[in-house]
Amino acid sequence: MTKTLPIINDDPWLEPYAAAIEGRHEDAARKIQELTGGSGNLDDFANAYNYYGLHRDQQGWTLREWAPHATSIYLVGTFSDWKECEPYRMQPVADGNWEIKLPARAMKHGDLFKLHVHWDGGWGERIPAYATRVVQDETTKIFSAQVWCPEKPYQFKVKHFVPNTAPLLIYECHIGMAEDKEGVGTYEEFRVNVLPRVIKDGYNAIQIMAIQEHPYYGSFGYHVSSFYAASSRFGTPDELKHLIDDAHAAGIAVIMDIVHSHAVKNEVEGLGRFDGSYDLYFYGDSRREHPAWDSLCFDYGKDAVLNFLLSNCKYWIKEYKFDGFRFDGVTSMLYYNHGLGQAFGSYADYYNGGEDTNAITYLTLANVLIHEINPHAITIAEEMSGMPGLARPYSDGGLGFDYRMAMGIPDYWIKTIKEKRDEDWKPTSIFWELTNRRADEKTVSYAESHDQALVGDKTIIFRLIDKEMYWHMMVGDNNSVVDRGMALHKMIRMATASLINGAYLNFMGNEWGHPEWIDFPREGNGWSYKYARRQWSLVDRKDLKYQYLNNWDNDMIHLLSSVHNFQATPIRKLWDKDDDQVLAYMRGNLVFVFNFSPTRSYTGYGILAPTGEYDGVLDSDNPRYGGYGNIDESVSHLTQPDPLYADAHLGWLKLYLPARSMQVLRLAAAKPGKAAARKPAAKKAHTGRKKKK
Repeated sequence: MTKTLPIINDDPWLEPYAAAIEGRHEDAARKIQELTGGSGNLDDFANAYNYYGLHRDQQGWTLREWAPHATSIYLVGTFSDWKECEPYRMQPVADGNWEIKLPARAMKHGDLFKLHVHWDGGWGERIPAYATRVVQDETTKIFSAQVWCPEKPYQFKVKHFVPNTAPLLIYECHIGMAEDKEGVGTYEEFRVNVLPRVIKDGYNAIQIMAIQEHPYYGSFGYHVSSFYAASSRFGTPDELKHLIDDAHAAGIAVIMDIVHSHAVKNEVEGLGRFDGSYDLYFYGDSRREHPAWDSLCFDYGKDAVLNFLLSNCKYWIKEYKFDGFRFDGVTSMLYYNHGLGQAFGSYADYYNGGEDTNAITYLTLANVLIHEINPHAITIAEEMSGMPGLARPYSDGGLGFDYRMAMGIPDYWIKTIKEKRDEDWKPTSIFWELTNRRADEKTVSYAESHDQALVGDKTIIFRLIDKEMYWHMMVGDNNSVVDRGMALHKMIRMATASLINGAYLNFMGNEWGHPEWIDFPREGNGWSYKYARRQWSLVDRKDLKYQYLNNWDNDMIHLLSSVHNFQATPIRKLWDKDDDQVLAYMRGNLVFVFNFSPTRSYTGYGILAPTGEYDGVLDSDNPRYGGYGNIDESVSHLTQPDPLYADAHLGWLKLYLPARSMQVLRLAAAKPGKAAARKPAAKKAHTGRKKKK
């Protein structure tokens, strides 16, 4: 009798779709056996980058590429004056592969090269599909592959690294726009200038965008041309390795934003018509072009494409020691219609035949491979449809991701800020939206990522404060719009971060309320870098209020990371009252209390909580965070007994709750002989000034 997959056992509502779920699981199992010759070891299979591309050994150079439609291929470059020469003519070998072997003197480190690929009826200049180094000429803007074989390649100092995922706290970043200057930042500048900030902030992972080479800088790295090449606009491969090595030495995991959902259309720089055919790596029919992204869609049904993509995953882990991947555009991969214009309202929408089973198989295999190579690796799916099982292990019947992006959370915050008056913010709704997820799948929660910062959209701080940011961010400048914006910014981020069930993510600069939007240089803005940077000078200035938001974020992150496995602690709702706009919940021995009311402060507000003594830990109204200092943090709070709740060991925790603020308290360990509850210490009057200790 066939054993039912755990994912179905755990969710009875999936039973009607058991055949589809089991079929997908069997598809992956069958493909693993097929690709590995029955061994089941994908690590041994995914070695395309060791065979294809340019390699140097004791005998000289070897270059191989897959181009079954080609009739002849020439290697051209600085060594041949960019002309087709017989000594540099590649030879066809089995299965559509081409090969050339050259003596050591034929090429050297730093040489530029390309392929001239000929086919029946035409020819084209191409960058090798497996090129590991691609550079752009600053004058002509032409891209070429480059021989990268330094005499002394970078040697990693940290040989083995295990990420800290208890909890995982991600700092999403983009190397090029990470500097204060109006220009493109480098790996080295990030290592020296930005990595120390991340370490100080308390995050334990960086998620780097735009690593794979892309012709158009403004694509944010999502229109990839060379999948095996680390973008040279940020520096050299060795400099990227140095950055990753230093991050590991500081206990920071490095996650790569990998793009396997589509590829740039470019033919000279990319894979489009690499050998003259339209269907080498991509679909050859109407599915070839992505209708919304102006890009090409991989044919995941081809073994050679699976080899190319799976080997790509392995390459970045083995060659650069990345700790995992955030897979971009997973929704687009899962469905034939790319999820465009489709509302996913029931389980039937995930099993109605509109799913690309080849893509589902690829994603499953990618997760199996990645965790086979490194059991501690991290995989994250950017997916908005909510397909069940996406972030469950393959052995359970899932696709194997460790986390899925909680994409509904930023949408919820934006909708709330845009459409609701402050008086209409409902704690019940906030708690529901931030905890509404599958119990068996971990998520990456975030209030905003790079998506919300792009031109045409607005960050949370800019939605809240808008133009007042230009005039009223000086310390001592009391402005009601700025005060409101900063207060809600702190509360939104704490609510999002403290209700995680897996990981929390922040985009660089957003933690301290970076003003304005991100707009990459383009014709429409005169190729300006003004908005494609991070103005760290703003948060470093002691005369500006950005420091207060940064202090809050730093202390928030350090608090959450101080509780081992915080993300796995049960969430216990203590109180939610929409009329008062008060929300309180408990995780471990920490109590999180929010008063979203814009006008009402409460004295002696009672919340039912486990009996005991509570000490203040964080308070958003503290002047360190730009608050008014209305809470006396030196006061301990003891619950007041109530006969109705005595058997449940609950009492009334009486607190002063300033309007539009939140506070975190810690339940102290019970001391022998000490009363469990007594009258609480007197609360401080709402004077607007902090009591001196």
